[in-house]
Amino acid sequence: MSTRAPESLLWDLLRGALATRALAIVADLRVPEALAEGPKSVEELAREVGADPDTLHRLLRALASDDVFFEEEPGVFRNTDASDQLRHSGWGAFAHLFGGAFYRAVDGLDASGRPAFPEIYDTDFWSWLAAHPDERAVFDRAMEQGKEQRVERFDGVEWRGNETVVDVGGGNGSLLVGLLQREPGLRGIVFDLPETVRDEEALGDRIEFVEGSFFESVPQGDVYVLSTILHDWDDGRATAILRTIRAAAQPDARLLLLEAVVPSGNEPDGAKWLDLMMLALFAGRERDEAQWRALLEAGGFEPISIEDGLIQARCR
Repeated sequence: MSTRAPESLLWDLLRGALATRALAIVADLRVPEALAEGPKSVEELAREVGADPDTLHRLLRALASDDVFFEEEPGVFRNTDASDQLRHSGWGAFAHLFGGAFYRAVDGLDASGRPAFPEIYDTDFWSWLAAHPDERAVFDRAMEQGKEQRVERFDGVEWRGNETVVDVGGGNGSLLVGLLQREPGLRGIVFDLPETVRDEEALGDRIEFVEGSFFESVPQGDVYVLSTILHDWDDGRATAILRTIRAAAQPDARLLLLEAVVPSGNEPDGAKWLDLMMLALFAGRERDEAQWRALLEAGGFEPISIEDGLIQARCR
C-alpha cells in the first residue's frame, strides 16, 4: 500500500494528461536540444524554438517541478538528466507519440473493450502510420528506445553460433544490428512492412531486409524474435501471427519474445498502464504468465521459460 496522502496520489494521477502533453510540446519544439550546451533564458529559448515566451516559461516551470528541466534562476532553465533523455534513445519520439496520436486515442478510451483509435481517426493505427510517413519515421525511432537493454536480454539465450535470426516486425533493424554485434556467428533477417523507415546500408552484410506481412508469411530461419509485437494485438490476431511463424519454422526452430509479463498483486508496474494504451490503440494487451502460456500453445509453440522481458518457446 502507498504511504502517500490519498489527495496527493489522486492529484498526481489527475494531472498526468497535462504532463504528457507538456512533454510532447517541449520535445517537438526541441527545447532539450536547444539547452544541450547549457542554461538559457526563456526569452532566448523562445526565439530559438519559435514559442511564446510566457507560455514556454509556464511549461518549463511545471516540468521542472517534477525534475524535468531545472530553473537555475528566475526565467533561466537548463536540462536535467531526465530532460536530456529526450534528446536521444527514442524518448523524444515517444513524447511526440504519447502527447499526439496516442493522446487523442486515450481521450476516447472507455469500458467497451473496443479500441478508440479507429473511431477517432477513421482507420486503424497501422494504416494511419502507412499514410503518414513522418509519423511512421517517429514511430520507428521510438521503437529504438531501450534497445541496449533489450539486446542485453538475449544474454540468457544459448546461441548455436551459425543461426539465422528472423526479427519479425523488426522495424529499422536496430535490435538485430545490436544482437549481431554481440554474436558474430549469427546472420539476420529484418522482416517488416515496406513503409518501414530504414537505412539498409546500416544493416551491414550479415542482415537482409525482407518486406511482407506477418499475417501472410515470414522467411525461414532458425530463431524468430518478436520484440514488443504481440502486445499490439488481441488474442485472435496474436495467435494468427504465431501460426504464420509456426508454418514457416523448421521443427527445431525457437521463438524469442521480448515482452512484459504482468505481475499479480498491487505492486506498481508500467505494464499495467501500458496495457490500457494497447487497448486504446488496437485492442491489444499486456499479458500475465498464464495468458502467455495459453497464447503460445494456441499458436503452436511450447513455452520453455516465461520471464519478464524474455519469453522462450520451441515448436510443438
